[in-house]
Amino acid sequence: MLVHPWLRRILLLNLVVQVLIVVTGGLVRLTGSGLGCPTWPQCEPGSYTPSFQPADGIHPYIEFGNRMLGILVGVVALLTVLAVWRWARQRPLTLLAGLVLGGTLAQAVLGGITVLTALHPLTVMAHFLISMALIAVSTLLVWHTTGGRTEEAAPSRLRPLGWATVAVGVVVMVLGTVVTGAGPHSGDADAPARLALDPEAMARLHAVSVWLFTGLVVALVVLSRRLGAGAQLRRGWDAVLVVTLLQGVIGYVQYFTGLPVTLVSLHMLGAALLTLALTWAQRSTLEEHRGALVARQEGTSAEAQPSGSGR
Repeated sequence: MLVHPWLRRILLLNLVVQVLIVVTGGLVRLTGSGLGCPTWPQCEPGSYTPSFQPADGIHPYIEFGNRMLGILVGVVALLTVLAVWRWARQRPLTLLAGLVLGGTLAQAVLGGITVLTALHPLTVMAHFLISMALIAVSTLLVWHTTGGRTEEAAPSRLRPLGWATVAVGVVVMVLGTVVTGAGPHSGDADAPARLALDPEAMARLHAVSVWLFTGLVVALVVLSRRLGAGAQLRRGWDAVLVVTLLQGVIGYVQYFTGLPVTLVSLHMLGAALLTLALTWAQRSTLEEHRGALVARQEGTSAEAQPSGSGR
């Protein structure tokens, strides 16, 4: 598919800002700045900007900065829809672009609900998980426009294993938000609201899911080589493994060092990058599987063609 350069740039920008908003949103929670703007859609009653009183410290700056980035994310999401309509007009891309815009608008509303409910953990968890979904959709958009397609054949057994890995990855993300909801970083330094769960027990359950996920990724890395998968697919699962191992190291270090803000921020960035890498790798797996089926069907059709009469 011939892709207009500006379409590719806008879709890549959309992916970048979707990842960046996760990082700044994490800083809001980790620094206790969640109510630096205590109301919504205004920041303070009668004003869309904070008063920046010295007694408030950095909290208004962080929360207001995150809201401004949220506006930028919305603008880029709208540009994504317009760019796809202008330069692609393919149904899959149009649907994905619509999901990005709709999900971004839903995030804005959910962000307001999160503030109005005094940062209830369930709304914060949903906020993060929707961001992961938006990163996955944005990754698919970029994949479709950066030469992600291939006709290399992939062993069919990798496809269900890839789906199993994605499913366990979703469980890992959900349990990660549960750990956060029960842990010390609530988003409000003065009146933390937490889930009535044992943080240590939730962290152990999360660790079990991570080990299962890691095992599945290792299996995909090994099998993709033994079964002769294409180079693009192998690179995709290699990237997933690298990010997973880094996430594991950061996760254990932050657990045994009392959850320092810097490490937790890196862990959130890692979650976003893991979602990106996992989406890319599985999409490549499905594409290679489709390419194998097409090649097989074409081969069967060629064999079925009648031969010449020989005269």
